Amino acid sequence: MDFLMSGLAACGACVFTNPLEVVKTRMQLQGELQAPGTYKRHYRNVFHAFFTIGKVDGLAALQKGLAPALLYQFLMNGIRLGTYGLADSRGYLHTAEGTLSPVRSAAVGALAGVMGAYLGSPIYMGMFQALTKIGQKHGLVGLWRGALGGLPRVVIGSSTQLCTFSSTKDLLSQWEIFPPQSWKVALAAAMVSGMAVVLAMTPFDVASTRLYNQPTDAQGKGLMYRGILDALLQTARAEGIFGMYKGIGASYFRLGPHTILSLFFWDQLRFLYHTYTK
Repeated sequence: MDFLMSGLAACGACVFTNPLEVVKTRMQLQGELQAPGTYKRHYRNVFHAFFTIGKVDGLAALQKGLAPALLYQFLMNGIRLGTYGLADSRGYLHTAEGTLSPVRSAAVGALAGVMGAYLGSPIYMGMFQALTKIGQKHGLVGLWRGALGGLPRVVIGSSTQLCTFSSTKDLLSQWEIFPPQSWKVALAAAMVSGMAVVLAMTPFDVASTRLYNQPTDAQGKGLMYRGILDALLQTARAEGIFGMYKGIGASYFRLGPHTILSLFFWDQLRFLYHTYTK
């Protein structure tokens, strides 16, 4: 049941945040490996990107890829949050004294993130017809092209997100800022987690997006980047340190709300389930 509730929570958040993912991806690919000022900027900022995409490609383009995104979120976050939830309910995240261990929380969050992301990577590569084409062109291994490159991003993001959420929620409960079991505790903790995730993940998000979108040779080998570290180094060298934070505004508008909504929905679904099954 933990896995089902986790998947549903992530899908609910995805419906609201998928347009932000479209905008973020386009902004991160803009001016790839070109020095600032040497290329035409199609999108000046997040709001301009929304307006331009809606005007040129139509409003439906802002929900492009929603079906595979929902499937990916259900699979990836169903496994990730479900695994973390099981570890939490069985007491693996707490010390012998019953207090939350940030180290255990971060470790379990990282492990759960790796499991969810690696199993969900083929869905990230595209929906059913795309999966078939990728499989025929690059073989079974091609379905996981770029998956290893995305794992550092997921390890950092998942451990930061879940550890920050659990720790903040625990502190707010101790400080008694809100009434016991109030939904405001989960919402406030999710907001703090959202900010932490964006700062930690954006450089890896940029590199991961470029790894997945780079052209390949006949064997499916990337022609621009050898891996996640190479993508980060090339980006920093060609575009400066701020190049690794390209699209951070769009990243916040996407990752922030998605983190807040998914963690809030997840926490409330678990609370309702445990309340009515006692």
